[in-house]
Amino acid sequence: MKQTRLASTLIAIFLTVTVLASPSSAQDSARIVFLGDSLTAGYGIDPELAYPSLIEKRIQDQGLNYEVTAAGLSGETSAGGLRRANWILQKPADILVVALGANDGLRGMDLSDTKQNLQKIIDLARQKYPDIQIVLAGMKMPPNLGDAYTKEFSEMYPDLAQKNELPLIPFLLEGVGGHPELNIADGIHPNAEGHEILAENVWEVLAPLLSD
Repeated sequence: MKQTRLASTLIAIFLTVTVLASPSSAQDSARIVFLGDSLTAGYGIDPELAYPSLIEKRIQDQGLNYEVTAAGLSGETSAGGLRRANWILQKPADILVVALGANDGLRGMDLSDTKQNLQKIIDLARQKYPDIQIVLAGMKMPPNLGDAYTKEFSEMYPDLAQKNELPLIPFLLEGVGGHPELNIADGIHPNAEGHEILAENVWEVLAPLLSD
């Protein structure tokens, strides 16, 4: 009986040491966070078909050691994203893709506030993780909001990218916006085929930041 207990104890100690000495894949993996709105959440389609999941699949197919967190929330504004950012970044992140601001524009919000919120998200991420790489996803507004507003909106993202020396996705919906066949019935949110194009737009900027 004593020998059995001793053997069991030794096995338990061995297993514990083995686990501690061999970190899990999640611990070894770098982390990419997509902080966004309904586009990031994959509104209207299976989330597995949304662009963050497509990026994750491509990463896996290429054998890259990253895990992906899709922190998309339908209806999210830049202010809401800022409120969520601290909680989302409680777990260390290596790359943060900020894809916010579209709902601010569609609601006609003061873009100086939007720009300030996006800047605060950037500052917060760098304060928590000085080595984090941040990618900014640009958006554009429809012309019915007025020339001055749409111009200010489209210039907001390049200005922030230049100021903070960030890689910029010029227009997340490039090749999808304004193409009914690539959107769901509301004409705003991409369908599964549209998300494949979004994934390409993101991958073009994201890929150079990834390491084996």
